[in-house]
Amino acid sequence: MIYIILGIIVIVILYLITSYNNLIKKKNMVEEGWSSIDVQLKRRSNLIPNILNSVKGYMSHEKKLLEEITALRSKSESADNVIDQGKAESSLSGSLMNLFAVAENYPELKANENFLDLQNQLKEIEEDIQMARRYYNGTVRNNNVLVESFPTNLIANTFGFEKADFFEIEDQSVRDVPKVEF
Repeated sequence: MIYIILGIIVIVILYLITSYNNLIKKKNMVEEGWSSIDVQLKRRSNLIPNILNSVKGYMSHEKKLLEEITALRSKSESADNVIDQGKAESSLSGSLMNLFAVAENYPELKANENFLDLQNQLKEIEEDIQMARRYYNGTVRNNNVLVESFPTNLIANTFGFEKADFFEIEDQSVRDVPKVEF
């Protein structure tokens, strides 16, 4: 009888250790995912002044748009949590898209090799951001399922593990599917 009780105690302890380690693993994966996003956002942030400098001479009467992008870049860099970062990044992405849409009206700018190179670099960075965001959101989902599921939620609550926030698009206009007219 004592061996059965000891066996149950050992199984419970092993389960607790395994669950705790899984929670730690998921938490670290979320942090790793966020780090990947942060690196890509920093790359984009570093590229923006180069883009703005390359278009200033051509788009002197688009000063308001250029100032808006600069302000949004600063707001993005100062965001201190995932939700605020998501809002700032949505606005910044929208403004950059507006910049490239306006640039279509300037044939000499569209032919500028430096501008085209910067535009291609930004496109690559945006793709990397999307890939990092998908990875991050997947790790957040896995973490949150573990934190909320019974019985690991008991261990999560005991040791202070919390749900993580998804990195989402906040600007509804960015979410909308563009209308194509023929």
